[in-house]
Amino acid sequence: MPKLWEKGYTLDPLIEHFTVGKDYLTDMKLIKYDVIASIAHAEMLAKVSYLSNEELEKLKVALEKLSELIDSNRFSISPDEEDCHTAIENFLVREVGEIGKKIHMARSRNDQVLTALRLLYKDELKRIEKLIQELKKQLLQFSKKFGPIKFAGFTHTRKAMPTNFRTWSMALYDALDDDLKILRLVFELIDRSPLGTGAGYGVPAKIDRRFTAERLGFKKVQKNPIHAQLSRGKYESLLLHSLSQISFDLNRFASDIIFFSLPEIGYLSLPRKLCTGSSIMPQKLNPDPLELVRAYHNRIVAKQMECAMITSNLITGYHRDLQLLKETVLEAFEIVEQLLLVMKLIFETLEVNEQKCRASLTKEVLATQKVYELVERGIPFRDAYRIVAEEVGGE
Repeated sequence: MPKLWEKGYTLDPLIEHFTVGKDYLTDMKLIKYDVIASIAHAEMLAKVSYLSNEELEKLKVALEKLSELIDSNRFSISPDEEDCHTAIENFLVREVGEIGKKIHMARSRNDQVLTALRLLYKDELKRIEKLIQELKKQLLQFSKKFGPIKFAGFTHTRKAMPTNFRTWSMALYDALDDDLKILRLVFELIDRSPLGTGAGYGVPAKIDRRFTAERLGFKKVQKNPIHAQLSRGKYESLLLHSLSQISFDLNRFASDIIFFSLPEIGYLSLPRKLCTGSSIMPQKLNPDPLELVRAYHNRIVAKQMECAMITSNLITGYHRDLQLLKETVLEAFEIVEQLLLVMKLIFETLEVNEQKCRASLTKEVLATQKVYELVERGIPFRDAYRIVAEEVGGE
């Protein structure tokens, strides 16, 4: 199959395999967005008279046919096509002949991939926000059911002061609100169309970038073409950071649930259907999904570091290094979506042992409350602190 950059020489097979990597597979997640962008681009070319209306209609019919093939899993990208951009153009040439060769007018694979990625990112961010909202609703249900139950909270992994499950569960609710604010900021940054910036230096043709931005649902146009290329890697890093904040919060609460469900503590219990067993110890019910929630957070952080390392020390303009970011970010989206689904299921089925919680409120846990009772009677705080410390055996 012909490559978009083909110039009449044969690429060494090892280099071809090495440079293509997994792109032809990864781009199957991206291709539908490239088709959407190609339709808008063709409409713009017709608007500024690079295509006739008849040519536009033929291209749109072919692109819509390709979209249907993609949706029904009847289209694939071959390794020798390298990526979705080549696959789309080759398909158009097969379908409409010479007209298909006109689709690449006034764009580069560089701004093509930027545009398709941003459309994908916007959809993924909306999906993540929806999953967060669903988890928040489940937290409200959990709080309504178990909220008043008090138990001993911990600092330094030692019993500290009383709290209740409303305060505990709503802490995650509030943390997720923070995460939503970060997601929306990232969404606002990427909601700018890079289409028409070419390989980072614009295109020497009169085009209507505002038209394509509006057709694709972008709020703004990213005007500076070099900035468009510089933002690739930077925006991915911000995306990964926003996802890592979600996984961070879920990590902490997964650790809490593992700890609180220890038989020796017993505040919480997980249903058997969410636990796995041991191949040697018949009594074991293991909180494996929660342990994986913890571990996956570290994988997200590693992906954020991977992104930072791949994009450091590059001069302005496009570099092939950036190709590797696609897989990194797409995998991170998949992981965080799974984490949110798993944690929602856990909060749907989590049970509270009120008797164990009540038993945890031992004398030393109420020590700080006793200090403030003395303060209310006029005793200075530090004196009250030492009086209670002697009573409970503290230092």
